[in-house]
Amino acid sequence: MRVVIVTESFPPDVNGVAHCALQTARHLVRRGHTPLVIAPAVADPAADADAPCAVVRVPSLPLPGYPQVRVALPSRRVAAAIAAHRADLVHLAGPFVLGVRGMTAAARLGIPAVAVYQTDLAGYARTYVGTGEGAAWRRLRAVHGAADRTLAPSAAAARDLEAHGIGRVRLWGRGVDTVRFHPERRDPALRRELAPDGELLVGYVGRLAPEKRVDLLAGACALPGVRVVVVGDGPSGPALRAALPGARFLGRRTGPDLARIFASLDVFAHTGPYETFCQTVQEAMASGVPVVAPAAGGPLDLVDHGRTGLLVPPDDPDALREAVAALAAAPETRAAYGPAGRAAVEGRTWEALGDELIGHYLEVLRERTAVAA
Repeated sequence: MRVVIVTESFPPDVNGVAHCALQTARHLVRRGHTPLVIAPAVADPAADADAPCAVVRVPSLPLPGYPQVRVALPSRRVAAAIAAHRADLVHLAGPFVLGVRGMTAAARLGIPAVAVYQTDLAGYARTYVGTGEGAAWRRLRAVHGAADRTLAPSAAAARDLEAHGIGRVRLWGRGVDTVRFHPERRDPALRRELAPDGELLVGYVGRLAPEKRVDLLAGACALPGVRVVVVGDGPSGPALRAALPGARFLGRRTGPDLARIFASLDVFAHTGPYETFCQTVQEAMASGVPVVAPAAGGPLDLVDHGRTGLLVPPDDPDALREAVAALAAAPETRAAYGPAGRAAVEGRTWEALGDELIGHYLEVLRERTAVAA
C-alpha cells in the first residue's frame, strides 16, 4: 500500500500524536508498504534525517504562548503531495488543522481516509479559553464525519465521539516498547541521586501545560518520606516549580534515559483529566511501576483499579494525595501492582498494534471496492 500520513505533529516534537505517527510510518516500512508523512515545518532543517520515510513539511507558525507546538498554515503542498505519492489511503493523525486539508484533498481525489482521534480538543478549549467546546466538536465532526473510518484510542474516547454524532468509530489503541520500557532498567545510582534519604519516588512524565494539572501533585510533595520527580517541559514549568516545593524537575528526557527514570520510580502519578489514551501510563506499566491516574478517559482502559494501580476522581488533589499515601504505606501492594501492570501490557507491542492498524486499512479499502462495484 501507498499511504500518506497527514499529522498535526511529528518528531522532533515530543507528544503522543508525533510518537504514534512515527511508529506508524516505521511499521508500514517494516511491512513492505510505502508511507509518506506530511507534517508542519519545524525550526531544525535536519529534523527528518532519521525519519523512516520521506517527509513533506508544510509552512507553520508557533502557537502563541506555547511555541513548542506549531500550527500548519494553508498550503497547496498537502493535496499536491498526496496526488504525487499516488496514495491508496490517507491516514489523518489527530486531524484538526492540517488534517482538515488532508481530508479535503483525499475526498477530492477519491482516496479513502482513516482518521485517528488522539486529542481531546474540546477539553483543551475548556481549559485554555473557558469556551469553544462547541466549535471544537463541530470541526471534529466535519473531518471525522467525512472519513471512511475513525479510530478511537479508548472506550471512553469512542463513547465521546459517538455521543457527538461521529459514526463509523472503531477502537485502536497504542503500542508500547516493552524492550525499552522494562523493570530491568531500574537504576540504584539514579535512585540515590533523586532520593538520597531513601524516599519513595513518585514521578510524573509529560508536558507541563495547564490541561495536565501537574499542580495536583502539591499534596504528594508534602507527604513525609515522599519525593516527587517531574519529567517534561512546557509553558507551565515556572509556575509548577513554585507550586511543587521539594519536587525535582528533570526537564525533557527521551530514549534510554527516560526508560531508566520510569523504571526507577516507585509510583507513577498521572494527573491530566483529558487523556484520550495516556501513553505514559502504559510506559510506566511496562516498566513495572504501579500507577495512580484519574478515573477518566484513556486510563480507564489501562489501569485495573486495585490490581495494577489506583484510579482516583479527576481534579481531586485530596484523592490523589491519599492514593499516593496508601501506596507509600503498602510496599507489598506496590510489589504486586508492578508485575501485574507489566503483564497487562506485554502483548501491546507496536508491531501488534501496527498490524491491527493495517487490518483497518485493508477493511476500508475492501469497503470502498465493494461500494464502487
